[in-house]
Amino acid sequence: MSMTDPIADFLTRVRNGITAAHETVDIPSSNLKRELARILKEQGYIRDFAIQAPTPDRPAELIRVTLKYTDDRTSAISGLKRVSRPGQRTYVGHGEIPRVLGGMGTAIVSTSRGVMTGHEARQAGVGGEVVAHVW
Repeated sequence: MSMTDPIADFLTRVRNGITAAHETVDIPSSNLKRELARILKEQGYIRDFAIQAPTPDRPAELIRVTLKYTDDRTSAISGLKRVSRPGQRTYVGHGEIPRVLGGMGTAIVSTSRGVMTGHEARQAGVGGEVVAHVW
């Protein structure tokens, strides 16, 4: 697997974890991925996340994401989509931030004021790079 797009990797690991009905998935950590996890938690898509410190056999920090399911084992996330990619970046002004599923989903936007939801970016009047859509 090519690691040229760590965010796509993050989304894929979460997606695969859901498909396999895992409780948790471990993902190599980065600041952006931490922010993604924070937003997923704030928006109720995942139960929690924790930063796992490096160990002797694993030199890098990991993010352990605790997935969230309903009582009938349906995932709280029905879809994850990478929008801006290394080969094709997607930037929007604050007036053109996409609504995901008519507002039911969440756009995750990396702005000059940090990573936030599309809703927060619209309120703050800032545009940025559309990292992903979640619904």
